[in-house]
Amino acid sequence: MQNTAPQKKPLLNYINVFRGLAIIMILLGHTMQVGNPNTIERCLSFEIFAGGTALFVFIAGYLFQYLSYKFEYKNYLKKKWQNVIIPYFITAIPGVIACLTVPLIYKNPFFGLNPIYQIGMFLTTGRVHNVPTWFIPMIVIFFILSSLLLYLERKKILYKILPILILITLFVPRGDIEPDWVMNLDYWGRYFAYIKYVLMGFVHFASSYILGMYFSSHDEKIDEFFKFRHVLIALMLIVSAFDVYLGYKTGNMNGTASKLLFTVIALSYLKHYDEKIKSMVKFNKLMDITAKYSFGLFFIHWYFIFAFNYFFNLKSAIPIYDIQSGIIAILLSIARFLVVFGLSFLVLFAAKKGLNAIGVKNTRTFTGV
Repeated sequence: MQNTAPQKKPLLNYINVFRGLAIIMILLGHTMQVGNPNTIERCLSFEIFAGGTALFVFIAGYLFQYLSYKFEYKNYLKKKWQNVIIPYFITAIPGVIACLTVPLIYKNPFFGLNPIYQIGMFLTTGRVHNVPTWFIPMIVIFFILSSLLLYLERKKILYKILPILILITLFVPRGDIEPDWVMNLDYWGRYFAYIKYVLMGFVHFASSYILGMYFSSHDEKIDEFFKFRHVLIALMLIVSAFDVYLGYKTGNMNGTASKLLFTVIALSYLKHYDEKIKSMVKFNKLMDITAKYSFGLFFIHWYFIFAFNYFFNLKSAIPIYDIQSGIIAILLSIARFLVVFGLSFLVLFAAKKGLNAIGVKNTRTFTGV
C-alpha cells in the first residue's frame, strides 16, 4: 500500500531569521527602556524597542498555518502541552518560589492567600511570577481555537475579518496591570484583573496571529509588499511619530501599531535578500541558534532582568535627568541587554547539555530548547 503521509516541510531560512529577530526585539523591549514617565525620551525608547510581542505572535501564527498540512487537533494539543506548557511550568519554579518567599521584593499581589491558590493564580495568568509569560495563557487560547481558525480559513472567511482585527489592534489597547492599582482590589478582584489582562492581550494581538497565518498561506504577497517597502517605511515612521506624540501628551501608547508595519517590512526584506543572508554564514548561524533558543530565552530572561535591576537598584525604565544621566542610562540599558541575553543563553546551553548528559533527548519539554 502506498504511503500517503505528508512530507515534512522544511523551515524557511528567512522565517528562521525572523524568529531570531523576534526574540531579540522582545529582550530589547524589556531591557532598553529609559526616561521618566511621560517624557519624550521614555516615549521614544518605548516606541523603538517595545511591542516585540507582535512579532512573536506573528511567528506563532505563521508557523501554525505553515505546519497545518499535518494538523490533527488532539495531537496538536498534545504537542503544545509537551513543548510549551510543561516547560512553562518548569521554568516558572524560580518565580513561584520568589513570589512565596520574598513577596514584597517580587511584588506578589496574592501574598496572604493559601499557597496552592497562589500557584494556581500565577500559572493561569503568567504575569506575576515571570512577567513576560502572560503570553502563555494568551497563546493557549489560540491553541484551543486552532481547529476553528483552520475551518474559517478553509471557508475563506478568516482573512476577510483581518482588517477588522487590525482596527481592533489600533483602537483596543492591551491594558495595564501595574500592582499599585491592583492592590486596591480584593484577592479575587486582583485575579480577575490579571485574567482580563490576558484576554485583552488575546483581543489586541489576534490581528498579529492571523496576519502570520495570512502570509504563510499567501507567501507570494510578501514579494508584493517589498515593492512598496518605501511607502510602508514612511507609513511606519508616521505611525511611530504619532504614537510618540500621543504618549507624550496623554501617557497612552500603542507600540503594536508600528510593529505590525515593521513586521511586514522586515519579513519582505528578509525574504528578498534570503540568498544573500544565507551566504553570510556566521550571521545566519548566529540567527539560527538564536531562533532555536528563542522560546527558552523567552521563558527565563525576566529572572535575569529582575536580578540586574535589583543588584543595581534600577527601575524597568532607567530615569534620565540631564545629559550625563542620559548617557549613563543608555549605557546601563545596553549592558542590561547584553548581560540578560548572555546569561540566559549560557544557562539554557548548560541546562541542555546537562539534560543530554543524563539521557534526556527531548530537552524542549524542560527548557523550551
